[in-house]
Amino acid sequence: MTTGVDLGQPQAQAIRSDEDVVRVRQLVRAVAVAVKLSLVDQTKVVTAASELARNTLVYGGGGSVEVVIVDNGRRKGVQIVFADSGPGIPDLDLALTDGYTTGGGLGLGLSGARRLVDEFQIETSAETGTRITVTKWSR
Repeated sequence: MTTGVDLGQPQAQAIRSDEDVVRVRQLVRAVAVAVKLSLVDQTKVVTAASELARNTLVYGGGGSVEVVIVDNGRRKGVQIVFADSGPGIPDLDLALTDGYTTGGGLGLGLSGARRLVDEFQIETSAETGTRITVTKWSR
């Protein structure tokens, strides 16, 4: 299967529509396959990316994602950076609490995404929006 993606370079994707969320999932899956993540880990990172892309669209008013292959010398992984210029997350601790939702969903978006990946970093402010970096490593 050819993806048309140059996996040697970081891959950027705008997030402006539901179709872009689908494209993010496809891109993350292609990179996860390229770094030989197990099927379970592929599913985890694609699910986390889908949740975070949807949050970028719905709560951040749209933004972008960058997907890159990382290598720490022992193993490879997928690193994904979501960025928006939205209003930020007013109460980050509350937003990371299981069951908390402002959108009527199950409240598993941020906390669920955090559990599905190996590394999770978030920076947020009303002035700069939100930037979330997640990494999933091969086993």
